[in-house]
Amino acid sequence: MTFIESIQKVFPAFDTELLEQMEADAQFRQVPSGSELMRPGQFIRSTILILSGLVKVYREDGEGNEFFMYYLKPGDGCALSMTCMVGSQTSTIAAKTVQDSEVIMIPLEKMDAWMSRYKSWYHFVVRTYRDRFEEMLQTLDSVAFRNMDERIEFYLKRHRDTTKSNIIPITHQEIAQELNSSREVVSRLLKKMSERGKVKLHRYHIEILNM
Repeated sequence: MTFIESIQKVFPAFDTELLEQMEADAQFRQVPSGSELMRPGQFIRSTILILSGLVKVYREDGEGNEFFMYYLKPGDGCALSMTCMVGSQTSTIAAKTVQDSEVIMIPLEKMDAWMSRYKSWYHFVVRTYRDRFEEMLQTLDSVAFRNMDERIEFYLKRHRDTTKSNIIPITHQEIAQELNSSREVVSRLLKKMSERGKVKLHRYHIEILNM
């Protein structure tokens, strides 16, 4: 499969001229699971499109605590990196792969030029902003209006819907970090969910049964 064909398979709305421009100016990268794509304070030179795999976007405080924001899956673009195209701004978020991934890195100056040149790119960027904004609102709602047990259920559902799998390879400690809670609280609430038949707990993964 050619470079253009691999992009077109995941981003079918992109027109031919845009795909040819991507082949000339963009960089294709294969990124192993657990790799850092973006970190707070980093100057962003490129925006990221996801061809395969899964990328986690999160906030991080000075003590290393994480706050999960959303996932990027195949067909998605990183809206926050797109916003850095004005004024050479630095990143305020972190992003890392949670699966082996294939990504396209597009220089921000090219992205800016393409906004007026290619209608399919313009629509993609606007849709990306809208989708990520809606996801961030969902995350904010879960923090502001839900108890911790509801937040855990919301988190597990989002992971299931993103990966299309009821098997979530994650530990209680990792969930606690991403929800800014303690492992003891998460473990206690997961045990209650298990007793209600919602999940089945394993050593290195959680299986969603009835949620």
